[in-house]
Amino acid sequence: MSKVESFLLDHTKVKAPYIRIAGKEKQGNVNITKYDLRLVQPNLEEIPTGALHTLEHLIATKLRDELEGIIDISPMGCRTGFYLVLWGEYKTSTVKNALTNVLKFITIAKKADIPAVSAKECGNYRDHSLFGAQEYAKQILAKKISSDPFMQK
Repeated sequence: MSKVESFLLDHTKVKAPYIRIAGKEKQGNVNITKYDLRLVQPNLEEIPTGALHTLEHLIATKLRDELEGIIDISPMGCRTGFYLVLWGEYKTSTVKNALTNVLKFITIAKKADIPAVSAKECGNYRDHSLFGAQEYAKQILAKKISSDPFMQK
């Protein structure tokens, strides 16, 4: 059976919120990097689906305004954060600053700022919570995002 990098991470030792490089692939001279954007503490917290869904829509669009080369931003099944996959590689501090800017925007966002929330554009358009997304954005910003997942807070 293949090994999955995130399943090898000791989730009892990491300290969220943090950003870390979770994988790198190189094919010829093309680099792809996967980042673990961990927003809440694994096994102690999880983001409710409505808030996570709204965070996903806002982060997926706004982070593309901050960073070039984004391939995908996907929520983790455990609902503790997101994976960011992009062409090339950024320093974790650059990704941290970009995500911080997006989270600050989310704290003041209006309902009209959430993209793709109609039945035509979204597969579960009724399951959104701007209030929840804003509360989690505030909580994450207050804790300050680290570039070291094992840093003691």
